[in-house]
Amino acid sequence: MRIATWNVNSVRSRIDRVEAFVQRHDIDVLALQETKAREDQLPLMGLQSLGYEVAAAGTNQWNGVALVSRVGIEDVQVGFAGMPGFGDPVAAESRAIGALCGGVRIWSLYVPNGRKVGDPHYAYKLDWLARLRESAQDWLSEDTALVGDWNIAPLDEDVFDMAQFAKSTHVTRPERDAFAAFLEDGYVDVTRPHTPGPDVYTYWDYFRQRFERNRGLRIDFVLGSPSLAARVQHAFIDRHERAGSGASDHAPVVVDLA
Repeated sequence: MRIATWNVNSVRSRIDRVEAFVQRHDIDVLALQETKAREDQLPLMGLQSLGYEVAAAGTNQWNGVALVSRVGIEDVQVGFAGMPGFGDPVAAESRAIGALCGGVRIWSLYVPNGRKVGDPHYAYKLDWLARLRESAQDWLSEDTALVGDWNIAPLDEDVFDMAQFAKSTHVTRPERDAFAAFLEDGYVDVTRPHTPGPDVYTYWDYFRQRFERNRGLRIDFVLGSPSLAARVQHAFIDRHERAGSGASDHAPVVVDLA
């Protein structure tokens, strides 16, 4: 079984890339983030013709998550217990969708960005992660994959220039502690052992040729429960999908399960 996660940064703008990607890599389940579309706006005909089912959550042109599966989609859950909202008035955002796909509980997650330290969105991000952790503890006993754009670079090696990011979100101690808490609970970062060296990044800003200069961040992850982690055979980051005009600013992460 091959699963992948990809912050596609508008599925309507990049549906051709999505369809080509699942065919090129023979993907069984693709988790998408930042779809930027309501469910009725999703361009599904091509994926459906390829044998994929789609479960999605989206309310407007921001956020949005989806699961694309050719091995079934059952027991779909939009949001997790206690998931906080944001805004005035406070409302739940489309940032989490989970389902059983081929016997694996897969969650497509789009963790809040945080904007800047001290911003209300930063407090929201930390609260969102804390509530996710509480729910995720109940999923440790089954094959579970928490996948997506975590908007956290857990280690210094995940950042092209720590001096530049020293006072920014994504690398603060509270954010890194929140990510580490999932590992302490028993989840495993299953991609890191298979993606060493200079090709560790999953995100490159469009600004100043960041991709061409490989000045990126590793912020997209697959965290697996112990039983799922034991099934992982290989993982890679598809940098090809970040290249060229019209690309998302994120690259997909692909994981092979026995």
